[in-house]
Amino acid sequence: MTGDGIKRREFIGGMAALSVAPAGLAGGVDAASLPTGAGSDVAKKGEMPYRVLGKTGMQVSCIGLGGYHLGAAGLPEAEAIRIFHAAVDRGINFSDNCWDYNGGESERRVGKALQGGYRERVFVMTKFDGRTKTAALKQLDESLQRLQTDVIDLWQFHENIRLEDPDRFLAEGGAVEAVQEAKKTGKIKFVGFTGHKDPSVHLRMLEMAEKRNFSFDAVQMPLNVMDAHFRSFGTEVLPILVRKQIAVLGMKSMGSGAILRSNTASALECLQYALSLPTSVVITGIESMENLEQAFTAAKTYSALSKADIDGILAKTAVAAAHGQFEPFKTGTMFDGTAHNPDWLG
Repeated sequence: MTGDGIKRREFIGGMAALSVAPAGLAGGVDAASLPTGAGSDVAKKGEMPYRVLGKTGMQVSCIGLGGYHLGAAGLPEAEAIRIFHAAVDRGINFSDNCWDYNGGESERRVGKALQGGYRERVFVMTKFDGRTKTAALKQLDESLQRLQTDVIDLWQFHENIRLEDPDRFLAEGGAVEAVQEAKKTGKIKFVGFTGHKDPSVHLRMLEMAEKRNFSFDAVQMPLNVMDAHFRSFGTEVLPILVRKQIAVLGMKSMGSGAILRSNTASALECLQYALSLPTSVVITGIESMENLEQAFTAAKTYSALSKADIDGILAKTAVAAAHGQFEPFKTGTMFDGTAHNPDWLG
């Protein structure tokens, strides 16, 4: 059973329509039945459509600026900051990051970019790896220092990828106690969790949290043109999040580049598809001004896709997607940072 006593496969039939619906609304589902702002554009700032971040009521850009790429060694710091400022000036207000990205360099660079009045214009999200209260709080203080801010808008439990991760998060002395303390002290506003391995782990986290009367504000997971066909977060987890008004943060829209190498969908199609789902934010890595322009093009054009257009994209990717070859984060360990660095867990 998943949370609310809902069986894991209850939504599969309805989700088949949801995953191919244009403009972020559920095909075959009455749009009025969706919570306000569930994947729907509710405002526009500059060139960027804005959506509601689940039950928080916060309005965020439908595109989020991925933090990992901004700290990569091949991207000069000055250029990373220039990209960040250009993105915010054009309407992107959601900043993704993590305590472990590039040994902290991603947070340090974003911290510098947030100076000069930018902090007030940006919704700052970062993640932590600590499974214990002590480890998580230590990582939070380091993130706050690097980001040069007093408060994290959204703090997320990173890499919920093992069936025991929910147990460790919710255990006595676990990271959940760090979240509760951080909220009381005003160091964080909202809380979420992320994961890229298997929807069953996300479902277990949601079920266990509900049993303990703990509520998440956001959940981050892969949502892309191949996920629709293999071990699908979009099929199994997304409908539950929408119903519970938990903000959906889509990631790996291009499969960390692997989907593009399959030659079945273009980068623009990948972004447009993810934006057509009931996501609050689609987080994408932007390491050049060309990447930034592509993201804005997707945000401005995704709503023009018809159901037939999206059906066509899914048809093109079905065979390549069948065994997870182009979603290596689901089938291998190369993306499992906490597995390669167990000391991060505490």
